Formats: sequence, structure tokens, C-alpha cells
Amino acid sequence: MEQFDVVVAGGGMVGAATAIGLAQQGLAVAVVEGIEPKAFDSEQPMDLRVSAISPHSVALLQQLGAWDDVLAMRLCPYKRLETWEHPECRTRFSADQMQLDQLGFIVENRVIQLALWQQFEQYPTLTLLCPAKIRSLANHDNGTEVTLDDGRQLLTRLVVGADGANSQIRQQAGIGITAWDYRQHCMLINVRTDLPQQDITWQMFTPHGPRSFLPLPGHQGSLVWYDSPQRIKQLSAMPNAQLAEQIRHHFPAELGGFEILGHGSFPLTRRHAQHYVKPGVVLVGDAAHTINPLAGQGVNLGFKDVSVLLEEIEKAKQDWDCMAVLANYERRRRPDNLLMQAGMDFFYTAFSNDLLPVKLLRNIGLKAAEHAGPLKHQVLKYAMGL
Repeated sequence: MEQFDVVVAGGGMVGAATAIGLAQQGLAVAVVEGIEPKAFDSEQPMDLRVSAISPHSVALLQQLGAWDDVLAMRLCPYKRLETWEHPECRTRFSADQMQLDQLGFIVENRVIQLALWQQFEQYPTLTLLCPAKIRSLANHDNGTEVTLDDGRQLLTRLVVGADGANSQIRQQAGIGITAWDYRQHCMLINVRTDLPQQDITWQMFTPHGPRSFLPLPGHQGSLVWYDSPQRIKQLSAMPNAQLAEQIRHHFPAELGGFEILGHGSFPLTRRHAQHYVKPGVVLVGDAAHTINPLAGQGVNLGFKDVSVLLEEIEKAKQDWDCMAVLANYERRRRPDNLLMQAGMDFFYTAFSNDLLPVKLLRNIGLKAAEHAGPLKHQVLKYAMGL
């Protein structure tokens, strides 16, 4: 039976970051992942799944040695952010006002994952098991026995569940979740734009859900369309010419002319694990919590989980896997994740109806937020992890 200090279930962005951070501390780590990410080629079309990476997340990726590899592939920095319902009632943020070079970066999820995987070979104590899946966990006095789908058995002091929203580790550890369906789907549409708008990301609220634009490299962008499952299914079945006509009708004039490059969709569900930790098991990222993607905060919350878990384990020295250390991680992360979930739910609920008094109030609120000065900046700094 192979022995490791930590077995990380899931080699996505959050799992890979956790594994590298633990290997940097000298721990013997195994990463169990079912699918190897496809190698990067600059001629490849942009992936549909992208994230708005905050300065805090950039700092973590730099600490893990992966940020230079992200820069060597592709990304799009943005300096401005605007949100509105009525065009005259906008809230605007800019990097210049914050005295920053940029507010963040839009990066393909796969690019971040690849950049992290490229660091694996730097650490002799890090073992990648791929393709492989965890079939079962069994607690013993000397650790947790992990059985893989090919029959291999691993013995470890700690299992990190970084295996996504439908986490098998969470289920096998007997950790329940609080969850509800937003009754909306999200459609992602990659486009090539006629207008140069690569320094701004914007979001327009409608009673049916937001319409958003995320800038991508080379005059490209990602359009995000929230709507009912029936409407998104209808849009997804349309030929590109018909879909383009719908976009022109339902997106603001800021978009300008465009060409559709590809699209996909997924349902919106909120989940929060009732516990992040159990003896021998800790959850991070989407395995612990998922959030309405309204502000693109999902992976940033996951990377905050990673930072705090690494800090707590490093501080603990010898007894790094005891429940007290793991409980400190949960105590520090749960309130922040709950606050961000509640904030996104507030916006979702407040803007998801067409009642005139509510509509007036929310537009007054957006207008007031534009002139909130230091408070507006403080809210943005919190979201950026500064």
C-alpha cells in the first residue's frame, strides 16, 4: 500500500493549487484526477469556461510558481467594470481610481489548470495519479485508506476533497449540503467583437437575469446570458444567425457588431457543505460551496480556501492534520463564503422582478453606489481580496 501525507481528490484549478502548496511545505502529496487537461496551443479556440481572476488569486498563483506560465499562454487584463439596469443609473469602477494597474484578469480555466500542472514536476514529493478516480474511503487508526477505481490502495493522513460541486469525497465522508436551484440556466457565448473593448467587463440587469460581457484576448469576448431553463434551451438550439439576432435584441448597444464563435450552457445551483471538515477529510472550492456566478467569484473563493488551509497547516507544524487545525480553516473560511453567497443572492433576488417600486429602488441604489466614494472602493477591494 502506497503511503502519502495528503491525497488530493481532483486536479482542477483548486485541487492542483492545494497540492503544490502542500508539496512546497515538504509533504508527500498524491493528486488523483480522472482527466488530463488538453495541451495548450495558441491556435486553439478560446474555451467557454473562463474566470475573472482577482489580485489575491494572482498572488497565490505567483506563490505557487504558476503565474508566469499563465502569462506565457493567454489572458486578458481589464481595468474597468460597469453595472446597470437603466443606462442612466450606472455603477462604475476603474483601476485608475483604485491606483491599480488593473482590476483583474479574465483567464480560461484550462489555462490556469495547465499552468499549475506544469509545476508538478518541480516537486519530487508530489505524485500525479491520472487517469484515476477514488472509489472508497475507510478510516483506520493510522490514517485513511483510499481505494482507487483500478484497485490501488493509498494510506494517507488527510484527504482533500477538491472534486467539484458533485464531490464524491463529500458524499463518502457523510457531509450533507444545503442547496437550492435558482431556476435559471446560464449560457456562455464566445464572440469576436468589432469594437475594441478589451479593458472593460460589464453587466446589465434585466428581470429575466443579467446580460454580461467578459473581455478575452484579441477582440474576443464571452457573453453571459442568464434566463429560464426553457429560454436557454431554446437559444441553444438556434443556428448562429438566429442566435445573433436574439443577442442584438437583448444585449445593450455597448456590445456593437460581433461574430459568434461558440456557445454552451449550464444550470445555476447554490450549494454549501454543512461542514468543511471531518476527521481525515477537508473540503475546498466547489466541493465546499458553489455560488451564483454573477460576479465571477467562484474560483477566487476556492483560491482563498487554499490560501487559508495552507496557512493553517504550515502554522501547525507536527499536528497539521488534527481536527483543531482543520476546524480553524473552516472557522476562517465559512463566514466569508456565506457572505459572498448572500451578497450574490441579494443581487439575484433584487433584480429578478419587474415590480415598479422595486425597480425604482434598485436603480436609485445603483446611482447612489456610483457616488459612494470610499465605501464603493472598499466593497471592490473586498471582492478583489485586497
